[in-house]
Amino acid sequence: MVDREEWLEEWLTVGKIVGVQGLQGELRVNPASDFPERFTVPGPRWVSRKGSPPREVQLKTGRQLPGKSLFVVRLDSINTRDVAEALVGSDWMVPASDRPQLGEGEFHLMDLVGLEARLTTDGEPVGTVTDLISGGNDLLEIKRSDGSTVLIPFVEAIIPEVHLNDGWLLLTPPPGLMDL
Repeated sequence: MVDREEWLEEWLTVGKIVGVQGLQGELRVNPASDFPERFTVPGPRWVSRKGSPPREVQLKTGRQLPGKSLFVVRLDSINTRDVAEALVGSDWMVPASDRPQLGEGEFHLMDLVGLEARLTTDGEPVGTVTDLISGGNDLLEIKRSDGSTVLIPFVEAIIPEVHLNDGWLLLTPPPGLMDL
């Protein structure tokens, strides 16, 4: 049996299959990646259902829905709505080795998960980033010290500093945002 932690380190989740499109087995994918070619360029991809190890699928075609952040993809051997529905909820994955090289000061959005959130550079953490929600605008889900969660827009005006190596980011929220 493959250890879940072991295989998780070898894969990147770059999207989630959120629905079916039409009757011919097309799938809607909500991306968690700034690289649209992961959803449009034919070739091998991997899907993982409910924490199981990824299995390979072949992307035949993909397109972005006009005016939306969703992609519609067609996979080899998925030809009916019923077969496609079985994949809804699955993670869309690529090997960790497929991680694009970044320039100075750039980072992968998924690397933000697990960072402490602080209101001052030398202050105590007010919470931890637990998830990234993509959907037009990226939102960070932060679990606060009291157990509640808050969604923070990932924009430079509100999150001006990210210190990946030190494990924290700086929040400068407008009045009331942390109270929602």
